[in-house]
Amino acid sequence: MYELVRAAGDSFYIDCPSKIGVVELGGGEACLIDSGNNRDAGRRALRILEGRGLKLTAVYNTHSHADHTGGNAFLQSRTGCKIYAPDAECAFARHPILEPAFLYGGFPFRELRSKFLLAEESDAEYLDEGCLPASFEMIDLPGHFFAMKGFRTPDGAVFLSDCLSSEETLGKYGISFIYDVEAYLATLAAVKGMNAKVFIPSHAPAAEDISGLAELNIRKVTEIAGRIEEICAQPSSFETVLKGLFEELGLKMTFEQYVLTGSTVRSYLAWLKDKGRIEAFFDKNLLLWKRI
Repeated sequence: MYELVRAAGDSFYIDCPSKIGVVELGGGEACLIDSGNNRDAGRRALRILEGRGLKLTAVYNTHSHADHTGGNAFLQSRTGCKIYAPDAECAFARHPILEPAFLYGGFPFRELRSKFLLAEESDAEYLDEGCLPASFEMIDLPGHFFAMKGFRTPDGAVFLSDCLSSEETLGKYGISFIYDVEAYLATLAAVKGMNAKVFIPSHAPAAEDISGLAELNIRKVTEIAGRIEEICAQPSSFETVLKGLFEELGLKMTFEQYVLTGSTVRSYLAWLKDKGRIEAFFDKNLLLWKRI
């Protein structure tokens, strides 16, 4: 754990719960792609850079989830490095309370204000092409969250962030976090057709060919959508749909799973409704969903 692995040329990643990309830029400088899930991850990443005689110049956040921005504040305070995050993700990185508040739909109670969902604030700036090192390419990967980005380095390494869940994770949980199902499926289709020297997803093994895993993720989205439709064969509230899905998948409810999977289920319901596959209506002031 926290070993530095060469992906291609001067592109590396730190093998940890949420992979951190490391790219040596020349002249004794380096940048990171994401900063890990907490201060300790940032501390370990900095120790690796210092061990190689490298100065950290910037952290490029793929998106604003706490397990990708958790080391931002530590790294910025120690090195003065720039922090960049794309579009709406930048607001979340600057004001991390937005993540648990968004997931819960109101002010998050204490159990939701943990480091798992709430990173430390950092002085993030908006990411655009002009912020990137020479010959870097930014890749749009919407769907998992508001404006997630990936990066292709000059060495041909592609950092895919959270657009793919591993086969192990899908086998264990069956459902992964999605904000926009339509955009997520489009992203998976695009990733399936990509070529690179090596692909580095944040939560799946690095691989030279990612098409099979992309297809598995597509099939899982279709499966979950079908399960939700089946539950909605009878008019069902959101809570009934969520409970039924957890029971079918053999999952155990926690506060964190309630907001993460709950947000995902709401996204599926919205997508299915927009596709004309389910309808929503009120009965005695209760919002119900029913398969058409």
